[in-house]
Amino acid sequence: MAVLTWDATGSRYYETGVDRGVLYIPDANGLYSNGVAWNGLISVTEQPTGAEANPMYADNIKYLNLYSVEQFGATIEAYTYPDEWAQFDGLISPYTGVTVGQQAKKTFGLSYRTKLGNDTVGDDYGYKLHMIYGAVASPTERAYTSVNETPEPITFSWELSTNPVAVTTIGANVFRPTALITVDSTKVSSAALTNLTNQLWGTAGGNPQLPPPDTVLGYFTGGATTSVVPSNPTFVAAGGTITIVATTGVVYRRTDTNAVVSGTVVIGTAGASLGISAEPLNNTYTIPAAADRYWYFTRTT
Repeated sequence: MAVLTWDATGSRYYETGVDRGVLYIPDANGLYSNGVAWNGLISVTEQPTGAEANPMYADNIKYLNLYSVEQFGATIEAYTYPDEWAQFDGLISPYTGVTVGQQAKKTFGLSYRTKLGNDTVGDDYGYKLHMIYGAVASPTERAYTSVNETPEPITFSWELSTNPVAVTTIGANVFRPTALITVDSTKVSSAALTNLTNQLWGTAGGNPQLPPPDTVLGYFTGGATTSVVPSNPTFVAAGGTITIVATTGVVYRRTDTNAVVSGTVVIGTAGASLGISAEPLNNTYTIPAAADRYWYFTRTT
């Protein structure tokens, strides 16, 4: 049997910091297909609630505990926010520079990175990626104060509540819906981590997006994967005919409806545009970061 040791060199771990914040905007199908950088993040405080014990008594003893459903919430604090945040903060801008408050709020996604450190390499030991789904924000008070001899910028904060999204059963694992996924860079393969960060932060050929939980989990199944490069669709601008070139291990979709497409797709009217995206067929395939996976076409006549 092994003897326990405490505080061994290299095993004094800690977590710190927050950066690489990304706000994800849902499309018409509820997919978080476009992300924008969130500069000026001060903190993201994760606040799970619920999972409270409700004791049941029988036979003059505590018979069992039933637990309430766990909910996930968070608090964002920041010095600033992206322009795209307004729609999630209940603001509508009918004219440039003018906003109307107390409007309906929309659901959004969020990701951010926190640092992992230890006693030998400091903050560069690794990091965690946090992905939040189905979030809705409630604003908190904002204190505007006079500038004085110790001026400080105003900070903004929002309370988040979430509506969990479905997770498919994988192998023997049966998952409940979730609003939070966390990935530890020190415990997963670098290739799988690169696939995920390419999605979250974008590449030269693709927009940043927050993949569904099933896709995220699929990156880390542990099995060998086959790298596939999507073939570029061909396009005839006059008539607006897009031809999908079939590629083993690749699924092509319309970006407006997220519907799977193959063969030919015709853009309806002159001047109209359509996007085509490519994604791995399943968890056994990956698309290299440098490969094109988004195309946009415009019909001329």
